[in-house]
Amino acid sequence: MAQPSAAPTSSAAPTSAASSSAAPTSAAPSSAAPSPSSSSSGGGDDRPALAAAVHGVETTMLKVEPVAVNRVAGKHLVVQLRLSNAGTEKDITWTGELGDSTRPLGEIRWASGIGVLDGAAHRLLLPYKPVDGVCLCTDQDKDGLPYSLDPGESITVYGVLPAPSGDPETVTIVTPETAPMIGVPVSDEPPVPAPDMALPDPDAQQVTTLSHPVQVPSESLDKSEETADDGKDLRVSLSSDVLFAVNKATLTPKARTVLARTAKLVDASEGATVTVEGHADSSGTDAINDPLSLRRAQAVRQALSTLVTREGVTFAAKGYGSAKPLYDNGDEEGRRRNRRVTVTFLKPEPAAGTSAPTSTVAPGTEGLKATSRAEGQPFGLEVTGLRGLPGELAVLTYRVTNNGQEEAHYDELSDSSEWMSYRYRSASNVRLTDVAARREYLPGRIMVTVDDETHAYCACSETSGVRLSAETFGPGQTREFWTLFALPSGAASLKVKVGDFAELRVAVD
Repeated sequence: MAQPSAAPTSSAAPTSAASSSAAPTSAAPSSAAPSPSSSSSGGGDDRPALAAAVHGVETTMLKVEPVAVNRVAGKHLVVQLRLSNAGTEKDITWTGELGDSTRPLGEIRWASGIGVLDGAAHRLLLPYKPVDGVCLCTDQDKDGLPYSLDPGESITVYGVLPAPSGDPETVTIVTPETAPMIGVPVSDEPPVPAPDMALPDPDAQQVTTLSHPVQVPSESLDKSEETADDGKDLRVSLSSDVLFAVNKATLTPKARTVLARTAKLVDASEGATVTVEGHADSSGTDAINDPLSLRRAQAVRQALSTLVTREGVTFAAKGYGSAKPLYDNGDEEGRRRNRRVTVTFLKPEPAAGTSAPTSTVAPGTEGLKATSRAEGQPFGLEVTGLRGLPGELAVLTYRVTNNGQEEAHYDELSDSSEWMSYRYRSASNVRLTDVAARREYLPGRIMVTVDDETHAYCACSETSGVRLSAETFGPGQTREFWTLFALPSGAASLKVKVGDFAELRVAVD
């Protein structure tokens, strides 16, 4: 996630400092003072890499390698990353590249964007925020590290964050600069810091937990409904244009078919409460939108109560008018999606035996490349992976290359229909399609709430902030991108559409 000039902070509740007996000293990170000679901290860190990711091109490459991931006291995670300039010509800055865009940092000097994806809980975990600081992570100034790395130079940085749920043996590390690193092993041994590194003890101070929900939306190909899964609840937004005539609250003949599909999901859930909310776009006045949205919610509640067969289900209906838009009302597509009735209930458990089967088709074979043109230059696309993660999630990785002789801007990556709904621009114009289920999967969303206001960030590569030039390609230049999606149960392969490149069929790994 890029480091912008201003961004919201997390409003998560603080965690009180624990007593010294809460976590054995043998399991707590070292709090020794940094050495005055730590300007090259990490240069002597020769621990083997647990994974690796590289961002950049031939002459300018930042290599990111996890060298230690330690669970502390069963509740904290200490992540250490070795950053190396693997290029040959230019120095590389690292502070902005590893900055977290979901909180204001002021100066750009923290490795605050070191994150872990808790797939089971559908949350992005980021370094704690101490009471008297920005981030429980490497501080370039305080830790005496260089602002930039010369070719061949390395440093090691750290982040201390909440441990993911379920005590997993491996984690997915997310940084703003690279694609997620999947399957990184976790140790329950006490963390060993890099040379000249001081690791703080999160139980020795009061910290705020930064844990942001991740929603993964999908919609039916006929645009009649959109579903968002946050790992706990399922939110089904039914199109008011399908359910009702204009300015009416009487269900159309087609509405019963749409509601029958939703009723089956409610029947498969174990939740006792179903909330039905009516929403409008920004057209019209509150005097019209508010009562109309309530009447529409009541009509859907009444219909669902007769279609749901499970006993003990309670329905509640509310109307919000235009007060809670999901998308920007600045264009017709956003207004269409905001005209909805949303049905929310406990997410049904996946059916047994519905994990994705193995396929012999894999990224790197013929058929996973496509071509296009931008500003007169030929561009190439190569899909490099579609990997399943815990929590019915998947990460798509791909490369875009300017195969021409002149610099060109490929802005199709951020030209999605919902780009204005995100806090910052990103490579969000990517879709997965499950043809058999007739569903299209949209990029995941990281939901950050501050002072009762929620902002959506794309769970994908950013094209703003320090990555403002991410869509500009020099001759022969390749850039790598990623996107997080929901993973449909049982899908061996999915169709992938990136920008205006031709659609490809990609196997799920």
